[in-house]
Amino acid sequence: MIETNVSRHHETFLQVIQSYYQLTKPRIIPLLLITTAGSMWIAAKGEVDPLLLLVTLIGGTLAAASAQTINCIYDRDIDYDMERTRHRPMPAGKVQPRDALIFALALAVLSFTLLAVFANLLAAVLAFSGIVFYVLVYTHWLKRHSTQNIVIGGAAGAIPALVGWAAVTDTLSWAAWLIFAIVFLWTPPHFWALALMIKDDYAKVGIPMLPVIEGATATVKQIWYYTLVTVTATLLLVYPLHASGVVYAAVAVSLGGLFIHKSWRLLQNPEDRTVARELFLYSISYMMLLCLGMVVDSLPITHHLISAAIKLIA
Repeated sequence: MIETNVSRHHETFLQVIQSYYQLTKPRIIPLLLITTAGSMWIAAKGEVDPLLLLVTLIGGTLAAASAQTINCIYDRDIDYDMERTRHRPMPAGKVQPRDALIFALALAVLSFTLLAVFANLLAAVLAFSGIVFYVLVYTHWLKRHSTQNIVIGGAAGAIPALVGWAAVTDTLSWAAWLIFAIVFLWTPPHFWALALMIKDDYAKVGIPMLPVIEGATATVKQIWYYTLVTVTATLLLVYPLHASGVVYAAVAVSLGGLFIHKSWRLLQNPEDRTVARELFLYSISYMMLLCLGMVVDSLPITHHLISAAIKLIA
């Protein structure tokens, strides 16, 4: 693999810190954390212990950072060949595999310890299982061997929702599993839209992403189906589970309608990478705003305002 003398690339300690920070793929982590937070607020009925929230988000951040770092170690060969990733610390030779692995293991141990001590063992085990699933099932087994890589691999990105619920209740309810399912179902439209934009890069390194193997038309059909199922699943939190109320329902319907519209546009223009990019960027906002809707809907003040409004109307 690419083995380069690190000292040639780092001139200051700050640059070393920056390289290790980049190994964690920090842009991905906020999306994982907001699903954790949304799940926690619903589980706590809008009254989350601030310390528990902080600990759970830090523990989740450390777990995600560990998984992403191991992913960078494993994929350093293909990252070097892909235009989008060749400047990452591993292919650029700024961090050696052994050092990165020590860093990843330290993050995993810190995550598990923090969650086990300050939240509960179930949350800690779930976070650790997310690391294992992402590394062994997605990165090692699926990514280079199956067009369904990000479908099944999406479970790793959905686990933070379970971690959040478990941290609050020390159990997993139907609502927790539904939030998990929403993130799981949302992942294919989100990631395949990105894959449509950069399919040439994936083809060059032999990664069997759906657009590379099946083509754009087959991919956008799958995106369309998954979008419809995702939006339908979001409404199940309102009925029959009654885990969220009218504010969340309004948010879910509004966001879902736009998600379906953008997916439909892509279905009509499967080769248009600009439309794929629009869907990809919107899918990020969609998940963040949906989880924000969960939070706002669960707050006691929201319930008071809705009750007051109903009384005024009545």
